[in-house]
Amino acid sequence: MHESLFQDLLVLLGFSVIVVFILQRFKLPSILGFLLTGVIIGPYGLSLVKGVHQVETISEIGVILLLFVIGMELSIKQLASIRKTVFIGGFIQVGLTVAATSIIYKLLGRSWGESVFVGFLFSLSSTAIVLKILQERNEISAPHGRNALGILIFQDIIVVPMMLVTPILAGQSTNLVVSISELLIKSVLVVIGTYISAKYIVPRFLYLIVKTNSKELFLLAQLPCVLPSHITSSAGLSLALGAFIAGLIISESDYSHQATGTILPFRELFTSFFFISVGMLLDLSFFIKNAPIILFLVLGVLILKTAIAAIATASLKYPPRTVFLTGFALFQIGEFSFILSKVGIEYKLLSPEVNQYFLSVSIITMLLTPFVIMYSEKITALMISSRMQKKWGILNTQAQKKEQDKKYELDDHLVIIGYGINGTNVAKAAQYAKIPYVILELDAEIVAHEKKKGKPIVYGDAIHAHILEAVHLNKARVVVIAISDPQATKAIIANIRDISQSVYIIVRTRYVKEIAPLTALGADEVIPEEFETSIEIFSHVLHNYLIPMDEIENFIDTIRADDYKLFRSPNKLPRTISSTRIPDFKITCVRLMADSGDIIGKTISEVDVRKNFGINILAILRKGKMIESVSPDEKLIQNDLIFISGDQENIEQFYRAVV
Repeated sequence: MHESLFQDLLVLLGFSVIVVFILQRFKLPSILGFLLTGVIIGPYGLSLVKGVHQVETISEIGVILLLFVIGMELSIKQLASIRKTVFIGGFIQVGLTVAATSIIYKLLGRSWGESVFVGFLFSLSSTAIVLKILQERNEISAPHGRNALGILIFQDIIVVPMMLVTPILAGQSTNLVVSISELLIKSVLVVIGTYISAKYIVPRFLYLIVKTNSKELFLLAQLPCVLPSHITSSAGLSLALGAFIAGLIISESDYSHQATGTILPFRELFTSFFFISVGMLLDLSFFIKNAPIILFLVLGVLILKTAIAAIATASLKYPPRTVFLTGFALFQIGEFSFILSKVGIEYKLLSPEVNQYFLSVSIITMLLTPFVIMYSEKITALMISSRMQKKWGILNTQAQKKEQDKKYELDDHLVIIGYGINGTNVAKAAQYAKIPYVILELDAEIVAHEKKKGKPIVYGDAIHAHILEAVHLNKARVVVIAISDPQATKAIIANIRDISQSVYIIVRTRYVKEIAPLTALGADEVIPEEFETSIEIFSHVLHNYLIPMDEIENFIDTIRADDYKLFRSPNKLPRTISSTRIPDFKITCVRLMADSGDIIGKTISEVDVRKNFGINILAILRKGKMIESVSPDEKLIQNDLIFISGDQENIEQFYRAVV
């Protein structure tokens, strides 16, 4: 490696470590650190890096790997679950942004080709930054998180056709029909080649590689992603498109997850070079000189993109809060716009001056993203006036309230908020136990589907008091909140307590740390998934080792006491199996310990458990063998697990005698 390039890389990596470390202390995404590093050490900053062109060349590898991994991570099956958001919401967001930006740019006296291309640039948002922030905030599964994810996926897909259309926008061909025909033919050939490779060639090739059990060879086998890149580049398309196609081919194989894990560290390294190289392109003197115009453009982008993303979300019939939160999450200009801008410069669709404006606006919006998302909840609350909430609530609840009053008997009922896996299981349990219940769900498609099945389900956001009133919350006995939005959960608990102080609130959350604030707001029980999952796992382990249920429950109580206080009713149900048909008839399991001297070694008739303790011995588990027909002459031996029945008081009396 050339000595000067080696020195440049040392400076680049050294500064990026320092800047990213500082930003991580403030819980800001590392991508912002890479951008700032580029601005600081670039030719327009401290000029610490001399080989800017070499760094840009290295960064192109990052672009190829980025698209390669995105291609591997995209799955048609996974897209199917959020297809409406991806294809309807994404199309509306990209389409309206391109149209609005093109018209504005055209009014400035530019050609339609340039205008549409600039629309392409401004329509894309940052997948890397947005998803990183939403994951850290535990909001990726929330309604606005799912909407943002769906629209970002559409943007990631549409960037490829944008690259294909760019030469036509640049007027490379005088015959538009011929150009479009050539584009279609190339696209068809690419699709056919992708299908054949994914179906027949790559799976067989990777299978032969995997059989060698060589990790090094498996890593090297991923590098042929360069081959499709070279083919697409030779065909007049882009290197990035070829990398995306290569990733898509591998994604259809059985080895895509291992391939992703293998290539991911290299992608992280080279994409960091990409973002640093973008920061190095920013001309600080240009930025300072034109700061008022740039900041005005940033404000315009924030308002325009937020509004359009909100419109796209509203078209999917989501309530105002979800609409605005999704809009604020997608206001920035993303990393793929930088990739696309290089293509535009190549085809002279972007002048150096316009490119500097674009870079300045893009980097500023990316730097602002964490702060906008952080305060989006408060901004949304200010934007959605009480009058708007009331109007929206009336529109969504009047008809539903009448329908609920007619169809469902809503008194002493259960309200289930959120119809995911947890909500579905709670509803099944309520139906089995013949408990009247009603479901609140935000996904219009789920509501329509479940209504056809006759389920008592209402479309609405429980964050609004009008929706809670529509399901007669003041008459409900229990509310189960089973959604994945921590902020919305807090607001819902507060609203419930404003309506009813007596209703019993059970909240499902993800982390133990969320118990205290939710309980302070009024939740009666908070059940964290991460902890309950671990309890469920070790309970099954202990059960399979034939540990008595009472010992398992005691151990669980100890673990819960150490790690969090699970707020339960003081009158706990007995740790026994209860029959709903025979009141007070319970079954449990007890182990005979070494100090059970009055019982061990004696027969059942000698102990006379029925007379002395008021219980019956149903079965005995001894050394892994179940004795189901227990005779009065059966001896009781140390470490026997005996299954007994009786009322709670007699069971506890017997338990004290043997333990």
